[in-house]
Amino acid sequence: MTLKTLGAKAAAALDQELMSTCAFSIDQLMELAGLSVSQAVYRVHPPSMGRKVLVACGPGNNGGDGLVAARHLFYYGYHPSIFYPKRSKNELYQRLAKQLEDLQVPFVQDFVSAAENTDHIVDAIFGFSFSGEVREPFPAVIEALQISDKPVTSVDAPSSWDIEQGPPKSGLGSSFMPTALVSLSAPKPLVKHFTGRHFVGGRFVSPMIAEKYNFQVPEYEGVDQVVEVDVTGRKL
Repeated sequence: MTLKTLGAKAAAALDQELMSTCAFSIDQLMELAGLSVSQAVYRVHPPSMGRKVLVACGPGNNGGDGLVAARHLFYYGYHPSIFYPKRSKNELYQRLAKQLEDLQVPFVQDFVSAAENTDHIVDAIFGFSFSGEVREPFPAVIEALQISDKPVTSVDAPSSWDIEQGPPKSGLGSSFMPTALVSLSAPKPLVKHFTGRHFVGGRFVSPMIAEKYNFQVPEYEGVDQVVEVDVTGRKL
């Protein structure tokens, strides 16, 4: 059995189809994605291992998933903090940030210092659409992630990795290997380079859409929004 993956173009097309043919709104998809991420964090790092979780959010959809995950983690009993240096002017992201502010979840300015004083880090900076160079202010964040001894859960892609080719061959991000990866909707080709715990979260993809895009929807248990899989895609 070979793990089926979706490249960047197919993943973008799937997202568009979910919001057109399948009639989902971006708000719904982001809420479900963030819920999946929060459940994966709970599996990898239950509150008994430490309740402080630092969520690093980029300016796009990946960052939005991180904001949603942080809200759920708060209600699970964690103490999240948010690093969100490039806030989007989009109303959806502003509402997600406001929800966290109303919970008195702190927004931090110094990622490096915050990373030294947390128990777990969620990497929600760059997603499957990332390509090219890491731009400011994120190079220092990627550097801190790759040298940190704290467990890290990445959302859809370890930030700085190429969606098709995986980690950079050298330099920034080349030695970044998160503890866990949450592939949203379906795994991306970079997973063949990943050696940590791998979860799939996408309990909103219909069998019809999965068949069209030629990937398998894993068998979710009970109310779970994530499934842990091995390198072949087999459920663990």
